[in-house]
Amino acid sequence: MNKEEERILRTVQTSEITENIREMCIEANHFLSRDMREVFDQAAEKEESPLGRQILDQLKENLQIAGDDSIPICQDTGMAVIFLKIGQEVHFEGGSLAEAVNQGVREGYTDGFLRKSVVKDPIERENTKDNTPAVIHYEITDGDQVDITVAPKGFGSENMSRVFMLKPADGIEGVKNAILTAVKDAGPNACPPMVVGVGIGGTFEKCALMAKHALTRNLEEESPVPYVRELEKEMLEKINGLGIGPGGLGGTVTALAVNIETYPTHIAGLPVAVNICCHVNRHVHRVI
Repeated sequence: MNKEEERILRTVQTSEITENIREMCIEANHFLSRDMREVFDQAAEKEESPLGRQILDQLKENLQIAGDDSIPICQDTGMAVIFLKIGQEVHFEGGSLAEAVNQGVREGYTDGFLRKSVVKDPIERENTKDNTPAVIHYEITDGDQVDITVAPKGFGSENMSRVFMLKPADGIEGVKNAILTAVKDAGPNACPPMVVGVGIGGTFEKCALMAKHALTRNLEEESPVPYVRELEKEMLEKINGLGIGPGGLGGTVTALAVNIETYPTHIAGLPVAVNICCHVNRHVHRVI
């Protein structure tokens, strides 16, 4: 590497990643993000069912208590899902990046007194006792910044998520049916009102990753794709017409938002993933 190349690289200590991840795990589990608070307040005003409004008021009270007393907004503090967008001009020093992320999760869940829900093996089921390892998704981007999103994912809603390998001939109506099928099958089990993340296109695993990432999109941001914007609005209206309602006890607010991401796919396929999240939809975003 010559001197000119050295000058354009930005050095980031992995200890800085650890500290940010630690803080973000605690923040995500104690406070609802601003965009989620706004849509939640709007939902409480729109709900037409008296019982539904009562449920939403109780959930709002729970969120207030959690924030005031710095306690988790949900007893299931989730499995830590981390999205890292790393500028290609960033150079890390201080050890393994993956270990730095996991150390941040370890410290966040321990120092924040958050429930440890991760087991070492899916069959043997021995708890790791520190909520590691995290699920880490890496993306290399332009620039010299590190973009971090921490999204603790509870499994009440995670278990209700689906992947559909549709035929191209199923088209957009098949996509709509898949989304509604997933939500109807989830019913009250996903702790509605829910946020619905959808991934369309790519491959089996790509559509699932997009659906997960879609949940972290700021709800104030619209999709840049016109047909996707319309599809999001249509599906939100249809989901809220299912009558599942807050807590699954009936009402007009079953979902707070539907976020959709798309990607090119193969001529022979139309993969669709639906990743459902409960009413807290925890996510925290920072750029360092």
